[in-house]
Amino acid sequence: MTDDYLVRIGRLIRDARQHRGWTQAQLAEALGTSQSAVNRIERGNQNISLEMIARIGEALDSEIVSLGYAGPMHLRVVGGRRLSGSIDVKTSKNAGVALLCATLLNAGRTTLRRVARIEEVYRILEVLGSIGVRARWINDGNDLEIVPPAELDLAAMDTEAARRTRSVIMFLGPLLHRTDRFKIPYAGGCDLGTRTVQPHMNALRHFGLDITATDGFYHAEVDRGTAPKRAIVLTERGDTVTENALLAAARHEGVTVIRNASPNYMVQDLCFFLEELGVRVEGIGTTTLTVHGVAHIDRDVDYAPSEDPVEAMSLLAAAVVTESELTIRRVPIEFLEIELAVLEEMGLDFETGPEYRADNARTRLVDLTVRPSKLSSPIDKIHPMPFPGINIDNVPFFAAIAAVAQGSTLIHDWVYDNRAIYLTELTRLGAQVKLLDPHRVLVEGPTRWRAAEMVCPPALRPAVVVLLAMMAAEGTSVLRNVYVINRGYEDLAERLNTIGAQIETFRDI
Repeated sequence: MTDDYLVRIGRLIRDARQHRGWTQAQLAEALGTSQSAVNRIERGNQNISLEMIARIGEALDSEIVSLGYAGPMHLRVVGGRRLSGSIDVKTSKNAGVALLCATLLNAGRTTLRRVARIEEVYRILEVLGSIGVRARWINDGNDLEIVPPAELDLAAMDTEAARRTRSVIMFLGPLLHRTDRFKIPYAGGCDLGTRTVQPHMNALRHFGLDITATDGFYHAEVDRGTAPKRAIVLTERGDTVTENALLAAARHEGVTVIRNASPNYMVQDLCFFLEELGVRVEGIGTTTLTVHGVAHIDRDVDYAPSEDPVEAMSLLAAAVVTESELTIRRVPIEFLEIELAVLEEMGLDFETGPEYRADNARTRLVDLTVRPSKLSSPIDKIHPMPFPGINIDNVPFFAAIAAVAQGSTLIHDWVYDNRAIYLTELTRLGAQVKLLDPHRVLVEGPTRWRAAEMVCPPALRPAVVVLLAMMAAEGTSVLRNVYVINRGYEDLAERLNTIGAQIETFRDI
């Protein structure tokens, strides 16, 4: 074993011992060895056999080594700490993955600035790389450069990576312009219950795309003789459905009208990007989009997606539940105004600075300062609506906020089948969350948070809500297997630590 490997194992053993609450002497006694030997092992100064590692793992009830795969990442949270200072909002995860899919429209080089380095982006990059797209991080890893091949090798698609993200469904719109037949695997991502792709199929059928779903794949065939003859009316005002229709319309030579379109933040960013590609889009920010498509796109473009309003809401909720004063910079205020209006009604003390523009020169940003406040439950229930209503992804954060407010708050998450159920995980941290049905929970506050050890919920936003509650709870909590958080947030634990949190990452190897 190399010295570096021994040091790494030593740190894992130390972390597992500290999590168990043992001293080096207690571990030494359990192993039948000396405290000095344990000290040398933890510092990486002693050779150690797999048998000894297994014995240590058994003694500490921790899987120190997992053969054949990288073990899951966990978080150890020391809660009850106040946050302070300021933190910048990262660029939008949902815009980033849509823009990566949109690069398939362009024969030229695309440069995307400050793309979030998250697992969802990595999965899309793996899929793009497997079909021949060259993507590389540039400028010290801050930006992405994407260059497509003349011909895509769709038969070589990395299906394992594709199945781990729902965003792969947005390959349908661009690919129908590249080939007459192709297949992509069923989309994965968060466990949020059944989510039909029928609205995508209904929209893309206007462009000649016919899809058969069998054997874990969407098998697509394109009829080149079919084109939209009238306005496309989306059967749901979904973000990815709208994006897929936009991606299909962008290279349809002619005018496409899309009605009941989502005007949400990621859709707007995609429209701004399409304009950089030479595609004129009218009605950005409304529910009717008129797309003037072009048959061939070959441009070298440079684009910066805007900041993520859901991450901004996450940071705002972190300040509220930890009773902290915090300044959140680069907040896309247009997509958080209803949430702030509800929070103001609940008694939140906050202040917004002057507006300025995001790097895309279009999205309005502000710096937002949140102060400790005595909150009361809102008069009405909390429920999502299409933009400009409360964002569906911001609803779970109201569960944590409601838990520190005086009174009862009804939260109605009508969009997803399972997500409200995951909010009941807050009860393990001391909250009173009653599940009324698969879509509604009743939250009683205020809460006296308590530390706990638990496995991360399999849905992104409820998982972060649990993390925020752990930050508020006195004592040490452990959140296991946080891959789902890394899908949507870049270095979240490390960034929260810069404003006063105490969160340690550890993993099994």
